[in-house]
Amino acid sequence: MTGVRDIVAPAMPAERLAMLRILVGAYGVIYLFARIGAIVGSTRYPAAQFEPVGLSMVLEHPLPAWVVIASLVLAIVSGVAFTLGWRYRVMGPLFAAVFLWVLCYRNSWGMPFHTENLLVLHTVVLASGPSAEAWSMDARGTALPEASRRYGWVVVAMCWATALTYFVAGWAKLSHSGLEWVTSDTLRNFIAYDNIRKAELGAGYSTLGTWMVAHAWVFPPLAAVSLTVELAAPLSVLNRRLGMIWCVAAWGFHVGVLGLMYILFHYPILGVAYASYFPVETLGRRILARVRR
Repeated sequence: MTGVRDIVAPAMPAERLAMLRILVGAYGVIYLFARIGAIVGSTRYPAAQFEPVGLSMVLEHPLPAWVVIASLVLAIVSGVAFTLGWRYRVMGPLFAAVFLWVLCYRNSWGMPFHTENLLVLHTVVLASGPSAEAWSMDARGTALPEASRRYGWVVVAMCWATALTYFVAGWAKLSHSGLEWVTSDTLRNFIAYDNIRKAELGAGYSTLGTWMVAHAWVFPPLAAVSLTVELAAPLSVLNRRLGMIWCVAAWGFHVGVLGLMYILFHYPILGVAYASYFPVETLGRRILARVRR
């Protein structure tokens, strides 16, 4: 039974959870700033384009512009508080809820951005745990707490959130295409269609992808590798070293998607999506040491 507890809720330092809060929170705030134009711009779209997804499905009609803008401002303000660890018991869950709401509403006006899903899941997990008991405004003037399972379960839950998003993607490939995903031209056709569509619309597309579709033999191995990375994702949570290897493979998978289809999964490419697999507190300690010197 002890072995199971060590997997599900290992003792971890509070600084690791704090560093994850800072990384994910800062990323979320920056992402909201980057999406201000798209979020505010949705207030000018015709009501007929409104197709609610996620939390927005409780709405029958679009919201007034002032409500959308107020929600965005609240998300940014609470996101800063989340990152700094200020009044975290209130601001942590508040940011997670408003962040989810704002993105669901924006995605109700066109193609949903699936690249946001893991970022929101990590925010929700962090908001559910004691993520501000170190390196936060709430913890000023207090000694660093000892390593505890109270922090470990949150980190492990983040890893599970990451692993399951990949596993679901792999399972979807199997359920729709079966082993033909590997043995047929399915992946090749996806890449060809995506790049042709972008080229016709005048958008950026991958010259590498358009060149490679002429070489059919390349795609079955690529399809097999992508499927293996996705279906093997849950194993990454069970062993620390295996988890790090999987993170490198998953990161390489996204580099391949960027190179072949010109699709940027920003959260994984920048490495923040995999931060929970690594002892990121060492980075925070080095930064603090430099500042103190």
